[in-house]
Amino acid sequence: MTSIHEIQQVMYVETPHGDSTPLFLIDYGAHVNTVWVVANCKDGKIRHYDSNEIALTINHTLNINTGK
Repeated sequence: MTSIHEIQQVMYVETPHGDSTPLFLIDYGAHVNTVWVVANCKDGKIRHYDSNEIALTINHTLNINTGK
């Protein structure tokens, strides 16, 4: 069963096309990678990436990569 989750927390991810802000996660089940729907910070284009194509760069709420 497919499920879609809207990301309400502000975070940034590195993608093959540059830094982006995640909007949604699409989970197709245990046998397929989660798909991240992101908005590119430079050009605003919406793109889809498998979870193994991106990395979390900054998350202030969880203090991930904030330099603290």
